[in-house]
Amino acid sequence: MTATIPLAIAHDYVTQRGGAEKVVLALHRAFPDAPLYTTLYEQATTYPEFSDVEIHTSWLNRVGALRRNHRLALPFLPFAAQSVKVPAECTIASSSGWSHGFATAGAKIVYCYSPARWLYQTDTYLGQDRGLRRAALLALRPWMRRWDRAKSKTATTYFAISTVVQERIRDTYGIEAEVLPAPHSVDPEAPKEPVVLDDFVDEGFYLCISRLLPYKNVDKVIDAFRELGKPLVVVGSGPEERRLAEMAPDNVRMVKNISDDQIRWLYSRSRALVSASFEDFGLTPIEAATFGKSAIVLRWGGFLDTILEGETGVYFDQPDRGAIVDAVRAHEAIEWDPERLRAHAETFSEESFARRLREEIQRHTSLDETSPNR
Repeated sequence: MTATIPLAIAHDYVTQRGGAEKVVLALHRAFPDAPLYTTLYEQATTYPEFSDVEIHTSWLNRVGALRRNHRLALPFLPFAAQSVKVPAECTIASSSGWSHGFATAGAKIVYCYSPARWLYQTDTYLGQDRGLRRAALLALRPWMRRWDRAKSKTATTYFAISTVVQERIRDTYGIEAEVLPAPHSVDPEAPKEPVVLDDFVDEGFYLCISRLLPYKNVDKVIDAFRELGKPLVVVGSGPEERRLAEMAPDNVRMVKNISDDQIRWLYSRSRALVSASFEDFGLTPIEAATFGKSAIVLRWGGFLDTILEGETGVYFDQPDRGAIVDAVRAHEAIEWDPERLRAHAETFSEESFARRLREEIQRHTSLDETSPNR
């Protein structure tokens, strides 16, 4: 395979709105001429900015049902991933399990959110799911682990999104990865659009932004706010959506499929962010901090890299109702400094993120600061 373009970006699948997709858009802003290679792309369910990106997909993209629900594609994704050919002198692979397996013509710089959760943290990933999906995954897991570990060896460089992921990469692949925190891309001065919350309060509410998956523990946050009786807005969608909606008390509102303008409105009107998730990075507290808002989060994983205890947020030690209730009450006893919060958020800039990637690209290729992909 002959390299025909200087630089490309790769990502597992572009079918959702989440932190990983925000990183890919940040990569696109840093390298606007680089095309994006992926297994699946569904414009209707991801960020609208992707419509401006040159996107190349795998053969799997022809199946509409899989574009709309990438979890159904799991048994086919290894075959789709290794069928993707990236004809670039250098590829930045944004990966949580698949794009590091794409065939590349030149250097492959992997930006890793985590070794695949469904392979190495199966119980956490599936939660209480005891159906066919669990059975299928357990049957495929031995082969998929061999595939995954073999593909990790094809990388030129590994970056980890956080220290906990750095340790996970070391334990899983035997690779020493440099930690490169993800950038935030929120502009607090950009337009804001109110979110319709019926007769709910329109400011001073707590905010939980999350994909609705078992390991995100949104149910524990809802349980805590049932006891607290304080207003909570949950933003997100996913397999847990119906169950969470059914259990939500009157002081909780659930919304989904909202615009960036509406997300900015929610951040700006909120009291603080709350998350009980087992996060590999923890981008939402940084986004909240750009609006001068503090966070209440689980003392785990990526949050340890993004929260300064007592300055930008408070921790709780277990994802359970009592611990969250105590943390919210402790948070309310602290006088938070919005300017300190904003200054902390600025340390996670797109400029520093892109600068480190450019340095690594130049180490392995002939690309330099005059490159059109700069």
